[in-house]
Amino acid sequence: MFKDYRIQIYKFIAMKRRIYLLIILMVISFSSFSQTLTKTWTTSEGLKTPESVLFDAKSNQIYVSNINGQPSEKDGNGFISLLDADGKINKAQWITGLNAPKGQAIFNGKLYVADIDELVVISIKEAKIIKRYKIKNAKFLNDVTASENGTIFVSDMQDNKIYALADGQLSLWLEDELLDNPNGLWTENGQLYIGTGQLLKADLETKKVRVLLEQCGGIDGLEKLEDGNFIYSNWQGRVFITNGEESIQLLDTVGKQNTADIDFVPGKNLLLVPTFSGNSIDAYTLKQ
Repeated sequence: MFKDYRIQIYKFIAMKRRIYLLIILMVISFSSFSQTLTKTWTTSEGLKTPESVLFDAKSNQIYVSNINGQPSEKDGNGFISLLDADGKINKAQWITGLNAPKGQAIFNGKLYVADIDELVVISIKEAKIIKRYKIKNAKFLNDVTASENGTIFVSDMQDNKIYALADGQLSLWLEDELLDNPNGLWTENGQLYIGTGQLLKADLETKKVRVLLEQCGGIDGLEKLEDGNFIYSNWQGRVFITNGEESIQLLDTVGKQNTADIDFVPGKNLLLVPTFSGNSIDAYTLKQ
């Protein structure tokens, strides 16, 4: 009987040690991952429903897509604004004649913009639209990304498809049961990362899709950081940063401002946030 009692004591001590160890590991994890956002600047002059923001390191300029109306309406009111790196408006209506422009990507001197059912190509040097790729039956083209070899990917959020522009041909690239309202895109090293209610990864060669992260709340903007983690936004007003298989909330402006298709500037540790109905671009410095 005394022996059984002693065994129970040993088990209790071992359990307490495990609990203490778990607490220590949690504290270490929290203390080593304490990023915060500090607002650096905001600009709103001339912006009308800004949906996507994109920093161009080559020109040190920021491109902003403005819906200026309803997200699905072909009204010709949409435009692209040009800002400098500090948020100053260089030209509020740099490119006009769009409908409801959203996601953007740059490759080889061209700006690619999703516009409802078209992928619009803009010559940056000439500051004009040079091509429109119409996608038959497309419902709601949203985000755009460019791979290293120049393939341009665009998501159709309402039709659950991914299209690709390669060698001058735009075609359906991916349909998969995991594509549930696909929006934010990021590509590198032969992989396409896709934001839905989860974070997905698709191999560019095999097109095999797998889940990287669950319960992401509907990813809008998606950016990969230099340490391999991601920073992403939910349109309703939240921004998260990942730490392995967990998401840590950095910003919550729900009920105040939206957080649409964000961009991240690595060299400046700057997060650029289009506030959509807030009609501004807010910049935050990511600090550790």
